Amino acid sequence: MLDYDKEADAYDATRGGEPRAAAAADAVLGLVPESARGLLDIACGTGIVTRRLAAGRPGLRVTAADAAHGMARVAAARLPGAVVRADSRQLPFGEGSFDAVSVIWLLHLLDDAAPVVAEAARVLRPGGVLVTTVDKNAAHHVGSDIDALAAPYRGQRATDETSLVTAYAAEHGLLPSGTARFRGHGQGRIPCRLARYVRDGEIYAAGGTALAERIEALPDPDAPRPDPEFTLRAFRKAA
Repeated sequence: MLDYDKEADAYDATRGGEPRAAAAADAVLGLVPESARGLLDIACGTGIVTRRLAAGRPGLRVTAADAAHGMARVAAARLPGAVVRADSRQLPFGEGSFDAVSVIWLLHLLDDAAPVVAEAARVLRPGGVLVTTVDKNAAHHVGSDIDALAAPYRGQRATDETSLVTAYAAEHGLLPSGTARFRGHGQGRIPCRLARYVRDGEIYAAGGTALAERIEALPDPDAPRPDPEFTLRAFRKAA
């Protein structure tokens, strides 16, 4: 996993920047009820999306949380007074504190997403909505030449698989309430970069050096493949 303290200052430039943030925020807000007055953005990262959540809905008070000092520092510059350092599995908020909770690009990084979903449910008020990305890695399967090489190494079940997240949500009284999709601007996989991740065991680890070399040998190894389309799922807490 990345060292998010070290990556914080350059993170946005390598993750689609403002176009991706705008697409994500618009999609999230489309699933948040107009009546919501308080939203918690868990694992806010640099706050690039969180800031747009705050700006995009007048009257919505947005709070951001991230466990990494570097990320929280950058986010705090964008959202003064609204950012806290916190573990997403043990949030420093009371039960029923928020009308909405967003969790963007976190669950796929975890060994177990259940504790985060449980905490989101705990801090939601009855009738509140959790909005989270699901199937993040699968969104990169866009039919490219990279996909053809990597297909045999996709066997491991993703921790943010829709069926898993839906089951975790149901355990805490959260029922499906909507779906949205948005384009991951600037997130098309680049062969030379992906090959490094494969070598480091961050993705398709079973392919090892052999797969990395085959990916590097693809035509135009520095050219990004088509952008992914990410999926959001919303879950409403029983009133």
